[in-house]
Amino acid sequence: MPALAPYLKPGLLEAGCDEAGRGCLAGPVVAAAVILAPGTRIPGLDDSKKLSAARREALHQLIEARALAWSVAMVWPEEIDRINILQASFAAMHRAVDRLCRKPELLLVDGNRFLPYLGIAHSCQVKGDGRFRSIAAASILAKTHRDAEMAVLHEQYPQYRWNVNKGYPTADHRTAILEHGPCELHRQSFRLLPEPV
Repeated sequence: MPALAPYLKPGLLEAGCDEAGRGCLAGPVVAAAVILAPGTRIPGLDDSKKLSAARREALHQLIEARALAWSVAMVWPEEIDRINILQASFAAMHRAVDRLCRKPELLLVDGNRFLPYLGIAHSCQVKGDGRFRSIAAASILAKTHRDAEMAVLHEQYPQYRWNVNKGYPTADHRTAILEHGPCELHRQSFRLLPEPV
């Protein structure tokens, strides 16, 4: 497997940006922004979807310790329902960039669309979390921070088993919605249950 690229444009301070939870029925969409120095070593760094939960957690610690800067931001269901999930994903990424302690010169954004961030150029990278180190690092932080948040929310709403399904549209999550009804942390603009046949 080819190594992840350390940067897109040499000499620029680049921040990788990615989100987690876009397809979920409940909970926030979470975005992370990460700036890595070109020589930073984080062994095993990869797209979060290719890693076990234990490996993601170990890498999460390394990324936060070794990054030049990192930040995470969340957009909650009420706002997702108001502005739609695509705009909420962009908003979460913008807020994550806002919170960086260093201002990047270029944003590497996972995916094929982005709402331009005022004053910082960006480059959309399809499957960028499997191609660039900073985006992979952002994908790991977004995923681990979101999973941790869903574990906390599970304590308030154990009937939905968010500690297991993380709010995704799994069969057990949808069964729980059918049995208990949705709560205020469900995204009302989403189809929470399949259409009857």
